[in-house]
Amino acid sequence: MGRHKFAMSRRVITGIIFVVVLACAGAALYRVEKGRASLRAAMAADAPPVEGSERAASDGVAEPGRRAGAGEKAAKSSVADGEPRPPSPVDSSPFKPGEVLDFTANVSKLNNVATLRLQVAGFRDFLGRPAWHLQAFAHTQNPLRMVFELDDRFDSYSAAGALTSLQYEMHLSERGEKVNSVQRMTVTGREPAPPDASQTRVLPGTRDPLGMLQFLRTVDWSKTNEVHGPVYDGHKLYEVRASPGGSQSVTVGAGTFHAAKIDIRVFNGDTEMKDAKFALYLDKDAARTPVLLEAVLPFAEARVELTKSH
Repeated sequence: MGRHKFAMSRRVITGIIFVVVLACAGAALYRVEKGRASLRAAMAADAPPVEGSERAASDGVAEPGRRAGAGEKAAKSSVADGEPRPPSPVDSSPFKPGEVLDFTANVSKLNNVATLRLQVAGFRDFLGRPAWHLQAFAHTQNPLRMVFELDDRFDSYSAAGALTSLQYEMHLSERGEKVNSVQRMTVTGREPAPPDASQTRVLPGTRDPLGMLQFLRTVDWSKTNEVHGPVYDGHKLYEVRASPGGSQSVTVGAGTFHAAKIDIRVFNGDTEMKDAKFALYLDKDAARTPVLLEAVLPFAEARVELTKSH
C-alpha cells in the first residue's frame, strides 16, 4: 500500500508539471482535486485529510525493470579543455545551456499550490552520443504543503536533435518518503543497464516528459500541421499528438506575451482522452519560451504559469 500511495502522489505533481504531455494528468488532477477538498475540510475542521491510493503500472512496450538504488550516472564532457569544439546542435537550438524557467502552478481556485523550475543543465556526451541534460524541480507550497509535502527532481538525458530519451530519472521526496528511479532507455533490449539503473524497453522515437516539452520548442509551427510520438512518463507509455492552435496574447506572472498556442491530444493505446483539453503556449521569440501550460478537465482546471526566466 505504501508504494501505491507514493506512486499516486508522484502523479499529482507530474500531472501539474507536465500537464501538457502526460496522459496521466487526468488521474493526477483528480487526486489534486480530492486533495484540495480534503485540505479545505482539514482547515475548516482541524482534521487530517483522507488519502487516496492508486496502482502504478507499466503498459505495452515500455517495461521498466526493478527499481535500482539511488543515484545517477555522471555524464562526461564532450570537449576537453583546449581542444577545438566540434559542430554542435546547441547553436541552432531555441534553448541554451544554463537556461532557467520558473513557474507557479494553480489548480482550480487554489493559487501557487506548487512551484516548478525547468533548467537546461548542459549539453554533453552521454553514452557516446551528444545529448541535452534537462532538469525539473518541483515543490509544493503552503497551504497545500502542510498536508502534502513534496520536493522532487527529474533528470532527462535526451539525444540531440530529436530529443529522444536516453535516460530518465526521478529523485522523489514526498511526505518524508524518498525514492530514486534511474531508467536507461533501450529499443532493442540488448544494451545492459549499469548497476545503478534499470533497463526500460521503449518504442523507437520515445521521449520522456522533459524531452517532449523541449522538443515542442524546436518545431516551426508556422510550417507544421502536427507532430506525434510516444512519451514514457516513468511508468507508462502514451502517444502524444500536438498541432498549432493559433496565436493569442497571454498574461502570466512574467508579463504579457504574444504566444503560439499548441493543442495537445493524448492517447492511451488507441483511445484518446476525449474529456480533457491540454494546451502549451510558446512565446513568439527566438527561444520559443514556454509561458503557460494548461489543462481543462471535467473536475478541475490547472494552469502552470511562467513567473521568471533567467
